[in-house]
Amino acid sequence: MMNVEKIYKDSNALLEGHFKLSSGNHSKFYLQSAKVLEDPKTAKLLAEALAKQIKESGIKVDAVCSPALGGIISGFALATALDVRFIFAERVETVMTIRRGFEVAKGENYVICEDIITTGGSALEAAKQVEAQGGNVVAYAALANRGFCSREGSSLESTTSCKLPLNKPLFALDDFTFEMYSPEDCPLCKDGSEAYKPGSRGN
Repeated sequence: MMNVEKIYKDSNALLEGHFKLSSGNHSKFYLQSAKVLEDPKTAKLLAEALAKQIKESGIKVDAVCSPALGGIISGFALATALDVRFIFAERVETVMTIRRGFEVAKGENYVICEDIITTGGSALEAAKQVEAQGGNVVAYAALANRGFCSREGSSLESTTSCKLPLNKPLFALDDFTFEMYSPEDCPLCKDGSEAYKPGSRGN
């Protein structure tokens, strides 16, 4: 059985320190999927395992759409493993948009793929763009699930923070449930360390 946590650790993609997350909360751990996906062999291995779950579910998939930038590599790898078309949505003045000549055919079945699903906000925005053009969103997918949303094959239940629709399946390879703290209650801050957002120091 695939040990996804080990793959992340071996790729130096499971970081330990004092991190400021996109939500503004702090955590001792951070997932940096770009480090996993920089190796095409690893990306292929993970995408094929994710594609296997989707194929075994019996869901018919015509295409994969990912929100840019984080989901592009994982989405393309998943589309390759599923042997379907791939497109992506991107923000234009803060609004998620499908552009660059990409077209969604009426009635096409889409999987929305991210590298990591936290609350699923960006994935949901991409899904709404697909649906607005007449496509059907049949499932969501990610390499890693942060545990806010319930995924297929896991006993974790969705929390109130999950933005994904409960009537659509989420496929992911593993759950990564890290404790998070508000800046006011962060024990790491109280110990005197400073939180940083990966990317702000060349990471």
